[in-house]
Amino acid sequence: MTDGSAPGGVDIDLDLDRAPDDRTTPSSGPTPWLVATGVTVLAAVLGLTLALRSGSAPACAATPALAAPPTGTATHSGKATFYDSNGAGGNCSNLAAPANRLYVALGPTEYAAGAACGGFLDVTGPNGSVRVLIMDQCPECAPGHLDLSREAFARIADPVQGLVPITYRAVVNPPLPGPLTFRIKEGASQFWFAVRVGNHGNPLRAVEVRQRDSGPWRSTARQDYNYWLIASGAGAGPYTIRVTDVYGNRVTVAGIRMAPGQVQTSAVRMYGRGAVAATSRPSASARPSTNRPAGTPTPARRPAEVAKASAPATAVANPQATRPAGATARWCAS
Repeated sequence: MTDGSAPGGVDIDLDLDRAPDDRTTPSSGPTPWLVATGVTVLAAVLGLTLALRSGSAPACAATPALAAPPTGTATHSGKATFYDSNGAGGNCSNLAAPANRLYVALGPTEYAAGAACGGFLDVTGPNGSVRVLIMDQCPECAPGHLDLSREAFARIADPVQGLVPITYRAVVNPPLPGPLTFRIKEGASQFWFAVRVGNHGNPLRAVEVRQRDSGPWRSTARQDYNYWLIASGAGAGPYTIRVTDVYGNRVTVAGIRMAPGQVQTSAVRMYGRGAVAATSRPSASARPSTNRPAGTPTPARRPAEVAKASAPATAVANPQATRPAGATARWCAS
């Protein structure tokens, strides 16, 4: 092996300075994968050009359903199931479920980030009809799927069925359970303002606030938990609050105090009798403790059962007339 010869006496002559003569010559044309890629790209470009010229949009660009609660007099078809809130007031931040236990949860599209809260629906099923308060959200429910309380479902169908076809429609200007109530949220101050309005009957379109009886109106932002918020605060109060529903009913209530956690009941109704100028001493009550054991129902309370307090307030209604039952709802701010 020391003489550089291969084993067995075979001589191998390699010239490392010259390339072998039988090396494969590269093809001068493009490789097949490159040709295929070019054809694919060209076809896609031509297809997009033709689509743009014809004015058509890609199939995936379909507009999703707009989020809005049921309003007006249109009748909708769908299906109903049932659940039990265990006495709680639902995503609309009610203090408790209504005393008659007739309520409904809507899917995200019809719940519309809280815009449906406080409205009513008439629901018809195989065995009859029932009127229900919108007070909760059903995250998994598609449009047309109503999740009724057990008691409401029993009015329209046998609960053993579990799922039944229904029709439903909004109730325009339903009878009101009482005058408007206002609840300033816990943690509120002159630097952060949030208020919940109750007993308004129709879905609300706007809530505006100003200090006392003068100054500019300030718009609030609706939250999906049914409070109306001014993140920078509305001052120390007392406040005058103007409430407008989707059918144009509008009232103004003065003398609402910065009293977090208390329900302040005015003397003004959203429409109908009581929607006139009035002076009153609204009642106020502290919210029941939220430190209840899980699953313990919160007792439902009617407005008349709220304890009265001595804080004075003045309520003044806007003389705007109530719209007819077939009025068209509006969602833009005035």
